[in-house]
Amino acid sequence: MDVRPISQNPPDHGGDVELGSDRYADEWGVVRRKPAGCHYYELERSPLCGEITPQDIARHAWPDPSDPGRYRGLREQARRLREETDFAVMYNARFHPVHLTQYLRGLQDWYLDLGADQDLFSCLMDAVTEILLEWNWLALREVGDYIDLVSFGDDVGLQDRGVCALPVYRRLIRPAHERFVQMVHEHSRARIFYHTCGSVYAYLPDFIDIGIDALNPVQVTAKNMQPERLKHEFGERICFWGGIDSQHILPRGTPGEVRAEVGRMSELMGENGGYVLAAVHNIQPDVPPENVCALFGAELNKCGSTA
Repeated sequence: MDVRPISQNPPDHGGDVELGSDRYADEWGVVRRKPAGCHYYELERSPLCGEITPQDIARHAWPDPSDPGRYRGLREQARRLREETDFAVMYNARFHPVHLTQYLRGLQDWYLDLGADQDLFSCLMDAVTEILLEWNWLALREVGDYIDLVSFGDDVGLQDRGVCALPVYRRLIRPAHERFVQMVHEHSRARIFYHTCGSVYAYLPDFIDIGIDALNPVQVTAKNMQPERLKHEFGERICFWGGIDSQHILPRGTPGEVRAEVGRMSELMGENGGYVLAAVHNIQPDVPPENVCALFGAELNKCGSTA
């Protein structure tokens, strides 16, 4: 409620291509489809799936990060928010190399590469990372002196573990995130907001080490993500942003249970500051409206003294 985002625009050339009323191809060549009755688009085709070589990666039709349409008007939007409102200004960075390599390869091939062909995995990760770094450097050049936060989302957690063993994460994934955080710090004074769902307890010391300031969404129902544990072990070194259970409490609880959870999390995670109270991820269509009202009503009463 206290933050306003700035996001890049679609490019002037080579953006999404509609393939019918329920399908489209994005500028990376990934095809998505909305199943009947679904609220979201699902992955349908990955352009680099199957048997490929580094030469196939080099020949892929990559998007142009320098397209001027992406950055048109961003500086004025950031200036207006900074000078004419009292909101914190957040640049929503397009930096998600884990997601993009998964979409480009397909999840099955992505995991096979991670386990059995790490040279190919690194080749694709490097290609995507270089494009995304230029993409965001050009945006930070426009807005860096006006923003308070830079957010990026790149999920590295499953419900019960990380996507890979810690040494593999450190060798193949962490370097991309670290390069991005360093770039942000070089071009702004912004704090770093990092979104990853799932069980990322094992990775938290690395997140802190590379310079991440806030972890979102704090998926408290994932393994080892108990809020008491997180606050005790890491609460003095990283901000937690989220934490109100959207898998059980929000969709299935009563308004009273929602208010009680807001109070519990405010007192627990908000002790001595370092907590931004919010739902774990987006509020979904199965959440009763009265529970949404209970969340925001209780949040307004609680978060002013704890955030």
